[in-house]
Amino acid sequence: MKNFVAPIFFFLTNLSFAQDFKTYTQIIPGAKINFQMAAIPLGKFQMGSKNIMADNDESPVKEVEVSAFWMGTKEVTFGEWDIYFKDTQLPQGKNPDGITRATPQYIDLTWGMGRDANHPTNSMSQTATLMYCKWLYSKTGIFFRLPTEAEWEYACKANSRAISIDAKVLIEHGYFKDNSEGKFHHVGEKKPNAFGLYDMLGNLSEWTLDQYNPDYLSKMGDKDPVNPPVSKYPKTVKGGSYMDKATELRCSNRMASSADWNKRDPQIPKSKWWLTDGMFVGFRIVRPLVQPSNEEIEKFFALYLK
Repeated sequence: MKNFVAPIFFFLTNLSFAQDFKTYTQIIPGAKINFQMAAIPLGKFQMGSKNIMADNDESPVKEVEVSAFWMGTKEVTFGEWDIYFKDTQLPQGKNPDGITRATPQYIDLTWGMGRDANHPTNSMSQTATLMYCKWLYSKTGIFFRLPTEAEWEYACKANSRAISIDAKVLIEHGYFKDNSEGKFHHVGEKKPNAFGLYDMLGNLSEWTLDQYNPDYLSKMGDKDPVNPPVSKYPKTVKGGSYMDKATELRCSNRMASSADWNKRDPQIPKSKWWLTDGMFVGFRIVRPLVQPSNEEIEKFFALYLK
Protein backbone atom coordinates (compact mmCIF):
# COMPACT_ATOMS: atom_id res chain seq x y z
CA MET A 1 0.00 0.00 0.00
CA LYS A 2 2.72 2.50 0.89
CA ASN A 3 4.49 1.92 -2.42
CA PHE A 4 1.25 2.86 -4.17
CA VAL A 5 0.37 5.86 -2.02
CA ALA A 6 3.68 7.63 -1.60
CA PRO A 7 4.24 8.58 -5.26
CA ILE A 8 0.83 10.24 -5.34
CA PHE A 9 1.89 13.27 -3.40
CA PHE A 10 5.46 12.96 -2.08
CA PHE A 11 8.41 13.97 -4.20
CA LEU A 12 12.14 14.45 -3.75
CA THR A 13 12.40 18.19 -4.00
CA ASN A 14 15.14 20.73 -4.49
CA LEU A 15 14.55 24.29 -3.39
CA SER A 16 16.77 25.58 -6.21
CA PHE A 17 13.85 24.73 -8.52
CA ALA A 18 11.39 26.67 -6.38
CA GLN A 19 12.29 30.35 -6.54
CA ASP A 20 8.78 31.26 -5.46
CA PHE A 21 8.87 29.09 -2.35
CA LYS A 22 7.81 31.60 0.27
CA THR A 23 4.84 32.40 2.44
CA TYR A 24 2.00 33.68 0.28
CA THR A 25 -1.69 34.59 0.31
CA GLN A 26 -3.99 32.10 -1.39
CA ILE A 27 -6.97 33.59 -3.19
CA ILE A 28 -10.20 31.67 -3.77
CA PRO A 29 -11.62 32.82 -7.13
CA GLY A 30 -14.90 34.68 -6.75
CA ALA A 31 -14.57 34.94 -2.96
CA LYS A 32 -13.71 37.89 -0.75
CA ILE A 33 -11.90 35.73 1.81
CA ASN A 34 -8.35 34.45 1.38
CA PHE A 35 -5.84 32.68 3.61
CA GLN A 36 -2.09 32.54 4.16
CA MET A 37 0.14 29.57 3.43
CA ALA A 38 3.49 29.45 5.25
CA ALA A 39 6.55 28.04 3.49
CA ILE A 40 7.90 25.14 5.57
CA PRO A 41 11.46 24.24 4.43
CA LEU A 42 12.64 20.68 3.94
CA GLY A 43 14.50 19.29 6.91
CA LYS A 44 15.11 16.49 9.37
CA PHE A 45 13.74 16.28 12.89
CA GLN A 46 13.31 13.92 15.81
CA MET A 47 9.77 12.55 15.67
CA GLY A 48 8.35 11.31 18.95
CA SER A 49 9.40 12.12 22.49
CA LYS A 50 11.44 10.79 25.39
CA ASN A 51 9.80 13.22 27.80
CA ILE A 52 8.61 11.72 31.05
CA MET A 53 5.06 12.81 30.13
CA ALA A 54 5.16 11.08 26.74
CA ASP A 55 2.78 8.21 26.06
CA ASN A 56 3.93 4.83 24.78
CA ASP A 57 2.82 5.64 21.23
CA GLU A 58 5.32 8.53 21.10
CA SER A 59 8.28 6.18 20.97
CA PRO A 60 10.74 5.14 19.78
CA VAL A 61 12.04 8.56 18.80
CA LYS A 62 13.07 8.48 15.15
CA GLU A 63 14.87 10.89 12.82
CA VAL A 64 12.60 11.71 9.90
CA GLU A 65 13.22 13.77 6.77
CA VAL A 66 10.34 15.87 5.47
CA SER A 67 10.18 17.52 2.04
CA ALA A 68 9.29 21.20 1.75
CA PHE A 69 5.62 22.17 1.72
CA TRP A 70 3.25 25.01 2.47
CA MET A 71 0.96 24.92 5.48
CA GLY A 72 -1.98 27.12 6.43
CA THR A 73 -0.80 29.65 9.00
CA LYS A 74 -4.12 29.24 10.81
CA GLU A 75 -6.77 26.61 11.31
CA VAL A 76 -9.41 26.69 8.58
CA THR A 77 -12.11 29.14 9.63
CA PHE A 78 -15.86 29.13 9.18
CA GLY A 79 -15.37 32.09 6.86
CA GLU A 80 -13.33 29.85 4.54
CA TRP A 81 -15.40 26.71 5.01
CA ASP A 82 -18.69 28.50 4.34
CA ILE A 83 -17.59 29.48 0.82
CA TYR A 84 -17.64 25.75 0.08
CA PHE A 85 -20.61 24.95 2.31
CA LYS A 86 -22.76 27.62 0.64
CA ASP A 87 -21.56 26.97 -2.91
CA THR A 88 -24.91 26.85 -4.69
CA GLN A 89 -23.30 25.32 -7.77
CA LEU A 90 -22.80 22.13 -5.78
CA PRO A 91 -25.83 19.90 -5.24
CA GLN A 92 -26.03 17.81 -2.10
CA GLY A 93 -24.82 14.91 -4.15
CA LYS A 94 -21.81 14.34 -6.37
CA ASN A 95 -21.20 16.54 -9.38
CA PRO A 96 -19.19 15.33 -12.40
CA ASP A 97 -15.93 16.05 -10.52
CA GLY A 98 -17.00 13.88 -7.59
CA ILE A 99 -17.33 16.84 -5.22
CA THR A 100 -20.10 16.57 -2.66
CA ARG A 101 -21.64 19.47 -0.79
CA ALA A 102 -21.78 18.95 2.95
CA THR A 103 -25.24 18.49 4.41
CA PRO A 104 -26.56 21.16 6.81
CA GLN A 105 -26.02 20.66 10.52
CA TYR A 106 -29.21 19.59 12.29
CA ILE A 107 -28.14 21.29 15.55
CA ASP A 108 -25.56 23.92 16.45
CA LEU A 109 -22.43 21.78 16.74
CA THR A 110 -20.41 24.73 18.03
CA TRP A 111 -22.56 24.44 21.17
CA GLY A 112 -22.79 28.22 21.44
CA MET A 113 -19.03 28.82 21.29
CA GLY A 114 -19.24 30.93 18.14
CA ARG A 115 -19.47 30.57 14.38
CA ASP A 116 -18.35 33.83 12.83
CA ALA A 117 -15.79 34.15 10.01
CA ASN A 118 -12.76 34.08 12.33
CA HIS A 119 -13.76 31.09 14.44
CA PRO A 120 -12.08 27.83 13.45
CA THR A 121 -14.25 25.19 11.83
CA ASN A 122 -15.09 22.38 14.22
CA SER A 123 -17.03 19.14 14.61
CA MET A 124 -16.09 17.96 11.11
CA SER A 125 -15.13 14.45 10.09
CA GLN A 126 -11.90 13.75 8.27
CA THR A 127 -14.01 13.03 5.18
CA ALA A 128 -15.49 16.53 5.33
CA THR A 129 -12.05 18.15 5.55
CA LEU A 130 -10.76 16.24 2.53
CA MET A 131 -13.86 17.05 0.48
CA TYR A 132 -13.17 20.70 1.28
CA CYS A 133 -9.65 20.17 -0.08
CA LYS A 134 -11.05 18.63 -3.26
CA TRP A 135 -13.42 21.55 -3.66
CA LEU A 136 -10.47 23.96 -3.26
CA TYR A 137 -8.63 22.08 -6.00
CA SER A 138 -11.64 22.50 -8.31
CA LYS A 139 -11.70 26.24 -7.60
CA THR A 140 -7.98 27.04 -7.66
CA GLY A 141 -6.34 24.26 -9.66
CA ILE A 142 -4.00 23.77 -6.69
CA PHE A 143 -3.75 20.49 -4.78
CA PHE A 144 -4.37 20.86 -1.04
CA ARG A 145 -4.69 18.09 1.52
CA LEU A 146 -4.32 17.38 5.23
CA PRO A 147 -0.79 17.15 6.64
CA THR A 148 0.69 13.78 7.43
CA GLU A 149 1.58 13.11 11.05
CA ALA A 150 5.23 13.69 10.23
CA GLU A 151 4.58 16.99 8.44
CA TRP A 152 2.35 18.21 11.24
CA GLU A 153 4.83 17.35 13.99
CA TYR A 154 7.75 18.77 12.02
CA ALA A 155 5.87 22.04 11.51
CA CYS A 156 4.91 22.15 15.18
CA LYS A 157 8.46 21.55 16.41
CA ALA A 158 9.73 24.18 13.93
CA ASN A 159 13.36 23.03 13.62
CA SER A 160 13.64 22.12 17.30
CA ARG A 161 12.17 25.44 18.38
CA ALA A 162 9.00 23.91 19.73
CA ILE A 163 6.92 25.87 22.22
CA SER A 164 7.49 24.80 25.82
CA ILE A 165 4.73 22.82 27.49
CA ASP A 166 5.15 25.01 30.56
CA ALA A 167 1.74 26.58 31.18
CA LYS A 168 3.23 30.06 31.61
CA VAL A 169 4.73 29.85 28.11
CA LEU A 170 1.80 28.05 26.50
CA ILE A 171 -0.63 30.71 27.62
CA GLU A 172 1.05 33.11 25.17
CA HIS A 173 0.67 30.69 22.25
CA GLY A 174 -2.58 28.80 22.63
CA TYR A 175 -5.92 28.24 24.30
CA PHE A 176 -6.14 25.25 26.63
CA LYS A 177 -7.98 24.32 29.80
CA ASP A 178 -6.30 26.99 31.94
CA ASN A 179 -7.23 29.98 29.76
CA SER A 180 -9.93 28.95 27.25
CA GLU A 181 -12.96 29.51 29.50
CA GLY A 182 -14.29 26.23 28.15
CA LYS A 183 -14.56 27.29 24.49
CA PHE A 184 -12.55 27.68 21.31
CA HIS A 185 -11.53 31.17 20.19
CA HIS A 186 -10.79 33.17 17.05
CA VAL A 187 -7.76 31.92 15.15
CA GLY A 188 -4.50 33.86 15.32
CA GLU A 189 -5.11 35.62 18.62
CA LYS A 190 -2.01 34.12 20.23
CA LYS A 191 1.67 34.24 19.24
CA PRO A 192 2.78 32.06 16.28
CA ASN A 193 5.55 29.47 16.46
CA ALA A 194 8.95 29.86 14.79
CA PHE A 195 7.48 28.88 11.39
CA GLY A 196 4.76 31.53 11.64
CA LEU A 197 1.99 29.03 12.43
CA TYR A 198 -0.77 29.98 14.87
CA ASP A 199 -2.67 27.71 17.24
CA MET A 200 -0.64 24.59 16.49
CA LEU A 201 -1.09 23.78 20.16
CA GLY A 202 -4.50 24.29 21.67
CA ASN A 203 -7.69 25.96 20.44
CA LEU A 204 -8.74 22.96 18.30
CA SER A 205 -7.08 19.60 17.85
CA GLU A 206 -6.31 18.99 14.16
CA TRP A 207 -6.88 16.13 11.76
CA THR A 208 -3.91 14.56 10.02
CA LEU A 209 -3.97 12.36 6.93
CA ASP A 210 -2.73 9.20 8.63
CA GLN A 211 -4.37 6.09 9.94
CA TYR A 212 -3.57 5.85 13.65
CA ASN A 213 -1.35 2.99 14.72
CA PRO A 214 0.09 2.89 18.27
CA ASP A 215 3.29 1.27 16.91
CA TYR A 216 3.63 3.62 13.96
CA LEU A 217 6.94 5.20 15.02
CA SER A 218 8.62 1.80 15.16
CA LYS A 219 7.41 0.90 11.65
CA MET A 220 7.42 4.18 9.72
CA GLY A 221 9.92 5.12 7.03
CA ASP A 222 12.49 7.85 7.50
CA LYS A 223 11.60 9.93 4.41
CA ASP A 224 8.17 11.54 3.99
CA PRO A 225 6.36 8.74 5.83
CA VAL A 226 2.61 8.27 5.56
CA ASN A 227 0.27 5.67 7.01
CA PRO A 228 -2.51 5.30 4.39
CA PRO A 229 -6.14 4.48 5.28
CA VAL A 230 -7.29 0.95 5.97
CA SER A 231 -10.47 1.73 7.95
CA LYS A 232 -12.65 4.65 9.03
CA TYR A 233 -11.30 4.53 12.57
CA PRO A 234 -8.95 5.43 14.07
CA LYS A 235 -7.20 8.37 12.35
CA THR A 236 -4.54 10.51 14.02
CA VAL A 237 -5.36 13.90 15.53
CA LYS A 238 -2.68 16.27 16.83
CA GLY A 239 -2.16 19.43 18.84
CA GLY A 240 -4.57 19.32 21.76
CA SER A 241 -7.53 21.62 22.23
CA TYR A 242 -9.17 24.21 24.46
CA MET A 243 -10.40 21.30 26.61
CA ASP A 244 -6.96 19.82 27.38
CA LYS A 245 -4.47 20.38 30.17
CA ALA A 246 -1.15 22.03 29.36
CA THR A 247 0.66 18.70 29.64
CA GLU A 248 -1.41 17.33 26.73
CA LEU A 249 -0.36 20.14 24.40
CA ARG A 250 2.80 18.49 23.05
CA CYS A 251 3.89 18.41 19.41
CA SER A 252 4.56 14.69 19.70
CA ASN A 253 1.26 13.81 21.38
CA ARG A 254 -0.97 11.52 19.31
CA MET A 255 -4.73 11.11 19.64
CA ALA A 256 -6.72 8.33 17.98
CA SER A 257 -10.12 9.31 16.59
CA SER A 258 -13.09 7.29 17.76
CA ALA A 259 -16.63 6.47 16.70
CA ASP A 260 -17.62 7.84 20.12
CA TRP A 261 -17.00 11.33 18.73
CA ASN A 262 -20.29 10.88 16.87
CA LYS A 263 -22.22 8.79 19.37
CA ARG A 264 -25.05 11.30 19.87
CA ASP A 265 -25.80 11.65 16.16
CA PRO A 266 -29.44 10.56 15.83
CA GLN A 267 -29.17 9.90 12.09
CA ILE A 268 -29.12 6.34 10.72
CA PRO A 269 -26.61 5.86 9.24
CA LYS A 270 -24.63 8.47 11.17
CA SER A 271 -23.49 11.56 9.35
CA LYS A 272 -20.28 11.25 7.36
CA TRP A 273 -19.79 15.03 7.70
CA TRP A 274 -20.40 16.08 11.29
CA LEU A 275 -19.29 14.89 14.73
CA THR A 276 -21.77 15.50 17.54
CA ASP A 277 -19.09 15.00 20.18
CA GLY A 278 -16.10 16.25 18.20
CA MET A 279 -16.50 19.93 19.04
CA PHE A 280 -12.78 20.03 19.90
CA VAL A 281 -11.60 18.95 16.41
CA GLY A 282 -10.64 21.22 13.50
CA PHE A 283 -8.07 21.18 10.69
CA ARG A 284 -5.53 23.08 8.65
CA ILE A 285 -4.34 22.31 5.14
CA VAL A 286 -1.02 21.82 3.38
CA ARG A 287 0.19 22.10 -0.21
CA PRO A 288 3.19 20.05 -1.43
CA LEU A 289 6.02 22.02 -3.04
CA VAL A 290 5.68 20.04 -6.28
CA GLN A 291 2.10 19.52 -7.43
CA PRO A 292 1.16 15.96 -8.44
CA SER A 293 -0.27 15.25 -11.88
CA ASN A 294 -4.04 15.39 -12.39
CA GLU A 295 -4.11 11.60 -12.52
CA GLU A 296 -2.21 11.29 -9.23
CA ILE A 297 -4.52 13.81 -7.58
CA GLU A 298 -7.60 11.87 -8.67
CA LYS A 299 -6.05 8.66 -7.30
CA PHE A 300 -5.38 10.42 -4.01
CA PHE A 301 -8.96 11.58 -3.56
CA ALA A 302 -10.33 8.23 -4.71
CA LEU A 303 -8.26 6.53 -2.01
CA TYR A 304 -9.05 8.90 0.85
CA LEU A 305 -12.68 9.62 0.03
CA LYS A 306 -13.81 6.09 -0.70
